[in-house]
Amino acid sequence: MLSSKTVKKFLDELASSSPAPGGGSIAALSGAVGTALISMVCQLTIGKKKYAEVEEEMKRTLKKSEELRASFSELIEKDTEAFNAVMRAFALRKETEVEKRARSAAIQDATKEATLVPLRVMELCVEALPPSRTVAEKGNVNSLSDAGVAALMLQSACSGAAFNVWINVIQLEDKLFVEETEGKVTKILNEVEQSCGEILTRTKTKLQLPLKNPSKST
Repeated sequence: MLSSKTVKKFLDELASSSPAPGGGSIAALSGAVGTALISMVCQLTIGKKKYAEVEEEMKRTLKKSEELRASFSELIEKDTEAFNAVMRAFALRKETEVEKRARSAAIQDATKEATLVPLRVMELCVEALPPSRTVAEKGNVNSLSDAGVAALMLQSACSGAAFNVWINVIQLEDKLFVEETEGKVTKILNEVEQSCGEILTRTKTKLQLPLKNPSKST
């Protein structure tokens, strides 16, 4: 399994000429990394006297973030499996008209399944927004930078997954499915980008950082 490889082996495989794992798996990995950071901030907050008032909330947040991390991790593998299924469909025989129709149908079915995996990554990013906000607002202040990185990773995961949805839907003939899926992508992207932006702004404010990059001198 991809998620059980060492970081070096995973990166070596990613950098190879093999098209999978690719961007879809990396989007899922980004989500897993983001939720792992949320869990870390929870762990560094729970048990501290200074944060006794939010301890129960942090425990609930930790439980949720660990559930999300497991789900994201499963999708790292599923994205590659879905891509390989599309490739197998393209490799089917196409000598006769019957074979051509069967191959075309198999390609459409596999591509639709390959679209649903990154879409699920995006949906999980939405579920991860409340835990991300919680650790940014109430977590150990010494881990504020980690909370900020967690939000960035979730935003990256969502945007990356969107690209993988888009590249698949352009191959699909089911116009209703395409329309509904593109609508979901737009809605989720807007929600995640807005929420992550708010979380990052809150994090920067608590760190007393400028909210905008300074203008370059001319």
